[in-house]
Amino acid sequence: MNIEEQIKRLREELHEHNYRYYVLDAAVISDYDFDMKLKELQALEEAHPEFLDETSPTMRVGGTVTKNFNTLVHEQRMYSLDNSYSKEELLEWEQRIKRNLGDATVSYTCELKYDGASISLSYENGQLVRALTRGDGFQGDEVTANVKTIRSVPLHLRGDFPPRFDIRGEIILPLEGFEKMNEERIKNGDDPYMNPRNTASGSLKLQDSALVAERPLDCLLYALVGRDLPSKTHYELLEKARGWGFKIPREAQLCHSIKEVLAFLEHWDVHRHQLPYETDGVVIKVNDLQQQEELGYTAKSPRWAIAYKFKTEQASSVLEKITYQVGRTGAITPVANLQPVLLAGTTVKRASLHNADQIAKLDIREGDTVFVEKGGEIIPKIVGVDLTQRPAESTPTIYITHCPECGTLLQREEGEAQHFCPNTGGCPPQITGRIQHFISRKAMDIDGLGAETVELLFKEGLIENYADLYTLTKEQILPLERMAEKSAENLVQGIADSVKIPFERVLFGLGIRFVGETVAKTLVKAYKNIDALMAATSEELMEVNEIGQRIAESVVSFFQEDQNREIMEQLKRYGLQFSLTEEQLQNQTDLLKGKTLVVSGVFENLERTELKKLIEDNGGKVSSSISSKTSYLVAGNNMGPSKRSKAETLGVPIISESDFLDLIK
Repeated sequence: MNIEEQIKRLREELHEHNYRYYVLDAAVISDYDFDMKLKELQALEEAHPEFLDETSPTMRVGGTVTKNFNTLVHEQRMYSLDNSYSKEELLEWEQRIKRNLGDATVSYTCELKYDGASISLSYENGQLVRALTRGDGFQGDEVTANVKTIRSVPLHLRGDFPPRFDIRGEIILPLEGFEKMNEERIKNGDDPYMNPRNTASGSLKLQDSALVAERPLDCLLYALVGRDLPSKTHYELLEKARGWGFKIPREAQLCHSIKEVLAFLEHWDVHRHQLPYETDGVVIKVNDLQQQEELGYTAKSPRWAIAYKFKTEQASSVLEKITYQVGRTGAITPVANLQPVLLAGTTVKRASLHNADQIAKLDIREGDTVFVEKGGEIIPKIVGVDLTQRPAESTPTIYITHCPECGTLLQREEGEAQHFCPNTGGCPPQITGRIQHFISRKAMDIDGLGAETVELLFKEGLIENYADLYTLTKEQILPLERMAEKSAENLVQGIADSVKIPFERVLFGLGIRFVGETVAKTLVKAYKNIDALMAATSEELMEVNEIGQRIAESVVSFFQEDQNREIMEQLKRYGLQFSLTEEQLQNQTDLLKGKTLVVSGVFENLERTELKKLIEDNGGKVSSSISSKTSYLVAGNNMGPSKRSKAETLGVPIISESDFLDLIK
């Protein structure tokens, strides 16, 4: 046997042993024998670098050093899930599903919600080519070298897999491994890690993959994404993925009714503590992929999936002081400063009190012993007061009347839950908050500039608004605390590069109240450039799909302020993108203006997402359900019979893919 064949044979053998040990939990050789074979392979590869293979089992030991993690765009967005905290909310979700799908039979896949760090793995021709963190859902950090060290992640697939696809899952730290890591840290005199989830997430961003390899990380997979996937249901895809070598938890269950779903929830609410890893709930998904397509997505979440959260852990603590924070919009948020208490694996010192009404409703006072929960086991909140522990000298909380930062009299508009500071141009947290929003990842994404640096630049008098960022020089920045020459250069360059950011993200970055990412995209499509948007009246804005009175009035109010108009002129001079590009404009028409279309089924030439984009690019609105206001139903193969029936009953025209393309010619 020649050297190349020997290396190939050892790789195949070690891949098989890895799979049996880490995925099937059915080892057939001892750890010692495995290590000896791995060392043999390492020696052969070092002696014969011409046979290098990125998917070799030796890649598991790490050694690659990553100074900076590249940020890459997800080919298909990673959505977050809507949460439910009661069976009633879950039943309401099921009713929405049935209303949208009509008389169709619906089954569900139930999976435990793993508490770790979300990951997206890309495979081409059966080999792992890329691993991205979730990031903001649109883009994430590439951590391929680190993920290759996780032994349950297959570097090379087996069986009849698609040529190209992504698979999503969670990087977790099993409880046993977490405890061993902490035992070692305590023995070495180090502070123990707080919880497995944060430790798993932090491990992915270690610069040396050899250190990652030392951590007992695991990877549990739960969703395939791609074209031409070899199944029509989610559950079958999980079964197939298991056969290709992925670690798909056996706890996943196919349920044929909501009654079976509820039984699954009840079982795991009791038995989850027997699992070898942390879980905080169950994810319920519509099983049929075609029905998933029919149901579609909201701006943030799939309509066909929901997370049911188990009852949150509760702790009690003493509320030492109530303070007040001022947000970038001037909204005042009262904050409970607590005696530190351990809750769901983290130390909690602060919790939001939301607004004056919430304080009055619970009659919360300084000195009270309060009950604290983590909303969705993430954000701490106060849910009650132990009145038996209330001090005798206790006095009711009087909500502040003036801004804690600038002293301006607070306002509370009718129908608003929060108080606001109206001093938008002179209140420091509002000024720095707007700039911090402007530079954020979903907006201008300015490399080298963070929240602390913004605070420092403002404190030193170098910036008063986000337009001032574009006048900064390296010489101005260098004297600042903790600012080296290279970091100053990077900051100035990052600001200069941001002028290429597209119009919809610039508009989102301006921080207009109620104008989030989705609304910004809608306004950009409708008005094409900033001048047209600034000239629009409230009535004109409300004619745009999805723009209501509250948003319209907020946009008009923002652009009526002289200070904001002056900032817009400055930003234009600095070269920011305040209109759609020529290329974008070429694809935009008003051919479908005022028309609402529903897309259903599988199409021959276009993906459903492409078809929906064409509708929006041509001025139309995409809806997920048919009503008397629907202009057309664009019907593909395997369309749900309930949609066709409803369209026929309401007299909605049913058109084909080619009919639609003719419409927009």
